[in-house]
Amino acid sequence: MIRAADVSVGDELPPLSLRITRADLVRYAGASGDFNPIHWSERFATGVGLPGVIAHGMLTMGLAGRIVTEWAGDPGAVVEYGVRFGRPVPVPDDDEGALVEVTGKVTKVLEDGTFKVNVTASFEGKSVLGGASARVRLR
Repeated sequence: MIRAADVSVGDELPPLSLRITRADLVRYAGASGDFNPIHWSERFATGVGLPGVIAHGMLTMGLAGRIVTEWAGDPGAVVEYGVRFGRPVPVPDDDEGALVEVTGKVTKVLEDGTFKVNVTASFEGKSVLGGASARVRLR
């Protein structure tokens, strides 16, 4: 677990590479109840103008948040986390899935002693989450 005394503005979090597969989409759909066909039917997804089956935005958001919880060493340290959904993550029907690269950086110490961490999630070099940030309380 990282201590507040060891954190400075500008610190970069260890990067995280995440693979999202079609099996992940099935598990997430079952857990969330989101069975929208854009997350499982290639025909439907392309029929509505998407590049193919896409990951659930909330799944991408949750997975990207792992960069902060792993860095903090305690999921309970995350006081607030929010994102805007920018681009979809197409998930191919293969064993590799989609590779999402996640980075994070401490950008501010807030008046209440928490830290603001900006998070960037990219697929094929393009950002998929906009304005992603977390507020973290470290001991």
